[in-house]
Amino acid sequence: MVEAIKTDWRKAQLTERQRALLTFSEKLTATPGEMKEVDVAGLRNHNLTDEQILAVVLVASFFNVATRIADALGVELDPQFTPGTPEHKAFLSHSSQK
Repeated sequence: MVEAIKTDWRKAQLTERQRALLTFSEKLTATPGEMKEVDVAGLRNHNLTDEQILAVVLVASFFNVATRIADALGVELDPQFTPGTPEHKAFLSHSSQK
């Protein structure tokens, strides 16, 4: 499932709640200035609490900031996170066994 989500999460077999979380996170990543109360309401419709929504925002935002810093400084990913490397394949294999 990890690879399916990484390749195209829209085609992965996910619950509606998982899809709502990913839709929200993607919008927060791609167009943060366009976030509206309706986006938060969409998560509330899937029974997420305000604390859970805050956690989603914090995690997505952290990864967005970390990625931008790494990109700006030319930081290379560890081999386990670089697609096509043996380390990456092993990492995915290990992740899918959980």
